[in-house]
Amino acid sequence: MKRFLMAGVAGTVAGVIATTQIAGPLLAQEAASKASVYEQLDLFGDIFERIRAQYVEEVDSEDLIEAAIDGMLTSLDPHSSYLSPDDAAQMRVQTRGEFGGLGIEVTQEEGFVKVVSPIDDTPADAAGIEAGDFITHVDGESILGLTLDKAVDLMRGPVGSEIVITVVREGEQEPFDVTIIRDTIKLTAVRARTEGTSVVLRVTTFNDQTYPNLEDGLEEQIEEAGGIENVNGIVLDLRNNPGGLLTQAIKVSDAFLNEGEIVSTRGRDPQDGERFNATPGDLAEGKPIVVLINGGSASASEIVAGALQDHHRAIVVGTKSFGKGSVQTVMPLRGEGAMRLTTSRYYTPSGRSIQALGVSPDIIVEQPRPEPAGEEEEETNARTRSEADLRGSLNNDSLSEDEIRQIEEDRAKAEETAELREQDYQLAYAIDILKGLSAFNPTGPSQ
Repeated sequence: MKRFLMAGVAGTVAGVIATTQIAGPLLAQEAASKASVYEQLDLFGDIFERIRAQYVEEVDSEDLIEAAIDGMLTSLDPHSSYLSPDDAAQMRVQTRGEFGGLGIEVTQEEGFVKVVSPIDDTPADAAGIEAGDFITHVDGESILGLTLDKAVDLMRGPVGSEIVITVVREGEQEPFDVTIIRDTIKLTAVRARTEGTSVVLRVTTFNDQTYPNLEDGLEEQIEEAGGIENVNGIVLDLRNNPGGLLTQAIKVSDAFLNEGEIVSTRGRDPQDGERFNATPGDLAEGKPIVVLINGGSASASEIVAGALQDHHRAIVVGTKSFGKGSVQTVMPLRGEGAMRLTTSRYYTPSGRSIQALGVSPDIIVEQPRPEPAGEEEEETNARTRSEADLRGSLNNDSLSEDEIRQIEEDRAKAEETAELREQDYQLAYAIDILKGLSAFNPTGPSQ
């Protein structure tokens, strides 16, 4: 028994010595790291006091500290930032779907303010602002080198007031000015309509209204069509949709999926990762879906497009999306302010991150720029001449009146599609895909 006891004691002593030998350097390293942090904080305090005492003009201490906090956050990535109490309040209003401004979603790229996308039916949209534009000046004042929040502050102002922004656009040789009148931005999250036998769901943003608007809009269009059997498919238009709430992106994806993963998020700590799965139920009842995206489709839009693409539930058409694959958490701070901090990356069901890469369409379709009116008119005139226009041409006496009427109706539908193609080539392409798919489905609606 004594031997066992001695062996136990000896083992314990040896263990203490070994632990001490390993832990000693680690503890010393941690202590040195803490000392370095405290030294840096002392340096910050020293600089802060010198600025307050010796700067050429008197400065507000609170503004100085807020600027330091914002600088610390914006040094991390373009999406982390400090929100003052006013900014935090405005962000809460924006997620509810109504706010004042120009109607553009912006980000920062190498010090420049870049338009992610204009929002539908807003002053910026009406003024012709495009995704990918760079804004260099506001009312003649350069915004180069400003933080994104400061640049946005310059663009804010009373409803009805005028602002002049200077834009640099790819393909344009010189910068140009755009005059915009600020207005109250009321976001209609989803607009639903029917083109032929295809339901088009135009999703402009992901806020609290998005899923309820989508569900109601789709139900209304199906009802007007006389039932889902009279619908050949759905176009989910996410072009120029800058994103928004992750929860809404999950709900919209789940609306068309019966099972499987929608998206996963992974932070620095593996234990903080989350997976979000679909629940049974498909609002489209298995009808084909085409998702439209472009360079202005970001964040939540990319979650939806990536999920439906990975599950082969939709064909993705358009051009490469923006490539924002990070998740920001808004954390309330004392004094009514908040901190927007990038806390994780999100991954599509197949495990791919689209950060900086974007979602690649299954079918790449560019949106052509409109041609000069003269050329269009000449081409249209050239296409309209036919055998029936020739003097003395024979009549077609082999068809009944009902058959002729059916041909004319089909021709009218084709002409409507051609007209849509002139207005929105990408959307017309998506609708053509649904028509092609329904042609192989004998139970689908007639064309």
